Amino acid sequence: MGYMKIQFAHKFNDIICVNNLFLAWQEFIVGKRSKKDVQEFSRHLIDNILSLHESLKNKAYRHGGYRSFYINDPKRRHIHKAGVRDRLLHHAIYRLLYPFFERIFIYDSYSCRLGKGTHKAIKRFDDMSLKASQNNTKMAWVLKCDIRKFFDSIDHGVLQNILSQYIPDEDILWLLGDVIGSYHNASRNDAGLPLGNLTSQLFANVYMNKFDQWIMHGLKAGKYIRYADDFVFFGADKQWLSSLVEPIKAFLQDELKLTIHPNKIILTKLFSGVDFLGWRHFPHYKNLRKKTRGRMFRRLADRPENAVYQSYIGLLKYGNTYKIERDLRNLFWLLK
Repeated sequence: MGYMKIQFAHKFNDIICVNNLFLAWQEFIVGKRSKKDVQEFSRHLIDNILSLHESLKNKAYRHGGYRSFYINDPKRRHIHKAGVRDRLLHHAIYRLLYPFFERIFIYDSYSCRLGKGTHKAIKRFDDMSLKASQNNTKMAWVLKCDIRKFFDSIDHGVLQNILSQYIPDEDILWLLGDVIGSYHNASRNDAGLPLGNLTSQLFANVYMNKFDQWIMHGLKAGKYIRYADDFVFFGADKQWLSSLVEPIKAFLQDELKLTIHPNKIILTKLFSGVDFLGWRHFPHYKNLRKKTRGRMFRRLADRPENAVYQSYIGLLKYGNTYKIERDLRNLFWLLK
């Protein structure tokens, strides 16, 4: 794109100054005060923050290593967790970078953004379905794709190049480069973002924003929703949707070094039902996917807590789930 991109106005010192590090600490410790490593860091909080500030100012800072573990949410994911000092820095970076990049993201990307999320994405899916099918009176189609090993495939060089188009300050770019380079996937030294970092969520959206902008302005595909590496297009013309697949593959490969999952390119009629974000969407109702439902019951059985139960009841309001709600309520009372 030939136009001048808006520029990030903050300087390196705005990120690393003691005030920003303290504000970042206050955000970071929410819900973590009982954690042993957080308590240890907070015992000498002022010294630790001043020492972090000094090492950043002198550019002696190097991001530490990661502790790795698995969670099942919904599929098995490999999480890499940095130390408290590094995670505090992630928050300090995020505090200033997120509001800037939020302004340039398209409306219809929904993952890891304030005021967005799965519920909003699902509602938007319903709205676009109705528009595409003219209130369920006409045949409409959905093209759905997802990216193979998304977080592990994010190329460090491409990401840094995208960041440098918005951030003129070389010292900030040095710092972001150190955070990005602190992790790589098992097979490539220059690719991958750790799922545990707050900055990874932002970097992933910055990375995919290049794709989103191309979809809107290059392909001019208006009815498009993206949630992380899942994206859908709506249209009345099956041939037109089908014709998008090759240019999308080429753009992702050439510009972002990403590959679409070949078994997950789905072009289907709206009324046949479309899987998106844990629900199977039909024109007049939606069902929870079997996998999602099974996971919900297993998790409640493992942790029969009111907060877990209420969060699931809240989720179920989005679909036609009377029977599941009843079974879930029965299980919860039985376990109590």
